[in-house]
Amino acid sequence: MSRADDLAFAHRLADAAGEAIRPWFRARVEVETKGDASPVTVADRAAETAMRALIEAERPTDGIVGEEFGISNPGASRVWVLDPIDGTRSFIAGRPIFGTLVALLEEGSPVLGIIDQPIGRDRWAGVEGEATTLNGAAITTRRCPALSMALIASTGPQYFHTPERARFEALAAAAGQLVYGGDCYNYGLVAAGHIDIVVEANLKLHDFAALAPIVIGAGGSMTDWEGRALTGDSNGSVIALGDASLLPEVSRRLLG
Repeated sequence: MSRADDLAFAHRLADAAGEAIRPWFRARVEVETKGDASPVTVADRAAETAMRALIEAERPTDGIVGEEFGISNPGASRVWVLDPIDGTRSFIAGRPIFGTLVALLEEGSPVLGIIDQPIGRDRWAGVEGEATTLNGAAITTRRCPALSMALIASTGPQYFHTPERARFEALAAAAGQLVYGGDCYNYGLVAAGHIDIVVEANLKLHDFAALAPIVIGAGGSMTDWEGRALTGDSNGSVIALGDASLLPEVSRRLLG
């Protein structure tokens, strides 16, 4: 399959997820709590089921890693990584800042990613070696020459362990502005030039795999806290930057 074919297929996966999600938005769905204390709804499961059905029918030799239903075809060199609703708490609260994440990994590295916001109909697409697009138009990050000028974002301080939280809060205090909330939507806003830095920790593969091609393809960088490229073996610490020149300082502050 060509990369264009892969991207077209990824768009179809996002379309299928959106069709499954929209009927449940603001419908006061029942919320279950999973073993890791995160919430899940019928919309999460319906969206992942729809995407997995397409992959199993049309790309049967590819692997799948999904948040809700786990791994299929372990050991495949090409793996679709699915997060049907990244930001389920926002979905439950009726806030349209969650997103469906679709990624393709080849030999463990993310080469394609989509963030789809199915209510506002915003869709970011990133492909290795190509310019990132938002709703079909190429976008770029913005330059930010100093940490003191940066707008920094994170989903919430509660997602950091204690020592990580202290270092993040010190970093945020040195930045120009701080916003909490947003999940995957923050990374799309980095790519579109509205946010300068996103820092997270303790993420899972389905949380970040789709995001790296999007941020990088818009001219930014996305690494772990030590500045290493993100792969299927990454530890879940993430720095997304619109201006990669900030990486040495941000990394140094986070590592203490």
